[in-house]
Amino acid sequence: MIIARFEHRREIRYGLVEGDQVRVLRGEPFSHYTISADRLPLEELKLLAPCQPSKIVAVGVNYRSHAIEMGNSLPATPLLFLKPPSAILDPGGEIRYPAMAQRVDYEAELAIVIGKKATAIQPHEADHVILGYTCFNDVTARDLQKLDGQWTRAKGFDTFAPVGPWIVTGLDPEKLSVESYLNGERCQSGSTADLIFKVPYLVSFISQVMTLYPGDLIATGTPSGIGPMKPGDRIEVVIEGIGHLLNSVV
Repeated sequence: MIIARFEHRREIRYGLVEGDQVRVLRGEPFSHYTISADRLPLEELKLLAPCQPSKIVAVGVNYRSHAIEMGNSLPATPLLFLKPPSAILDPGGEIRYPAMAQRVDYEAELAIVIGKKATAIQPHEADHVILGYTCFNDVTARDLQKLDGQWTRAKGFDTFAPVGPWIVTGLDPEKLSVESYLNGERCQSGSTADLIFKVPYLVSFISQVMTLYPGDLIATGTPSGIGPMKPGDRIEVVIEGIGHLLNSVV
C-alpha cells in the first residue's frame, strides 16, 4: 500500500494512493481505520509529511561509502542522534537556510516509519512494528556540526527534516537505490545493500534504548556524495519503490 497524509478543503486526512487518485481512510493507519468509497484526485491534494513523530531517531555514518568519504572508521555500534519533531517539513516545502550557518548540506536517506509501540524487541520482531518506509533528507549545517562537536544544533533547525511524499508498506529494504539530485544533477547514488547496520538490527537496537511509538521515524543514514546547498536550489531525494521528495532552499 501507499499511504499519504494530505490536506483537502482545510481538513487533514489519510488515504491510499491508487494511480492518480486517493481513496480516503476513516481513521489513521497507526490505529483502527476503514477504507471509504470516497476518491479524490491526487493532483488536487496538498501532500503533508506522512506522519507526526514523537521523535526522529537518526543514524550517523551507516553507509560504508559515506564512512570512507568522511574519513571515519566503521562504527562498532549504531551512532544515534535525535532530530526534533519541529524540524519536520512537508513534501514541496521550503528548507530555510539559517543565518548562523555557512554551509548547509543535503543527505538522502531511507526512513523507517514505526507502526506499533516497540520496547526492547529482537531483530526478528522488527517487521511486526514497522508500518513502512519513506524518503528523508537529513539536512545538516555542516560547519556548525564541526564547530559544536555534537549534532543537535546542526541538524535540529526548523525545516531540516523533509520527509515524504508518502509511506510505502510491504517494501523489502535490503537493496534499494538511494539517490539525491541537486537542481536536476545527480549527486548521490547508493544502495541500502551498503548499510553497515541493517533495518531489523537498527529497530531492535534503538528499541533497547528508547520506546518507539507509532509514527516515529528512523532515518537510516546517507550514502556518499553529500554536498552543500544554497538559497534558490532545489533538492530531490529519490528512493526505489517509494518515489521522489522534492524541496527548495530559501
